[in-house]
Amino acid sequence: MNYLAHAYLSFGHPGTLVGNLVSDFVKGRKQYDYPPDIRKGITLHRLIDDYTDTHAATAEAKTVFRPAYRLYSGAFVDVVYDHFLATDEEEFPAGALAQFARQAYAMVNDHLDDLPERFRQLFPYMQSQNWLLHYSTRQGIAGSMRGLAHRALYLTESETAFQLFEQHYQLLQQCYRQFWKDIRPFARAQYELLHAGRP
Repeated sequence: MNYLAHAYLSFGHPGTLVGNLVSDFVKGRKQYDYPPDIRKGITLHRLIDDYTDTHAATAEAKTVFRPAYRLYSGAFVDVVYDHFLATDEEEFPAGALAQFARQAYAMVNDHLDDLPERFRQLFPYMQSQNWLLHYSTRQGIAGSMRGLAHRALYLTESETAFQLFEQHYQLLQQCYRQFWKDIRPFARAQYELLHAGRP
């Protein structure tokens, strides 16, 4: 799952949302440097990623990208899942995605001092370019894929990935639907467990 899904699967809790968004920038025991609610978000992110990686629908979606991108196939599936979430009218009816994005950015802005340095540098671009909203458009997905290729050590292009995304759009959408019906209740259950022993 990419930024939109991780933000959405924080269930409106500010600290959890921040931790969920920054988890990939926090390595190993560094998580213990953060406040408890952000640590819960970091843990939730990792549980979601493990579940995503082992889900049968994700395995099927990866087959679209694996011949061209091998180990990076999962990263492209993460971006694709965010597109289908952004365009899922059951989760985001008209206007709801833009409102959710504004709320998510506000929560992050309230925790700027808690952000790891690399995410703090990235966040102004995320907000000014409105990444969370732009996952809903094909142009936005193309941009996300370009960003992925730019940041990855062994990727040189993303145009093939975007072509594969468009070519296999219906299959990938079906994989998302199969996956989403399982990941949402899983993430909610993990969220409840993490917050059961507050603070």
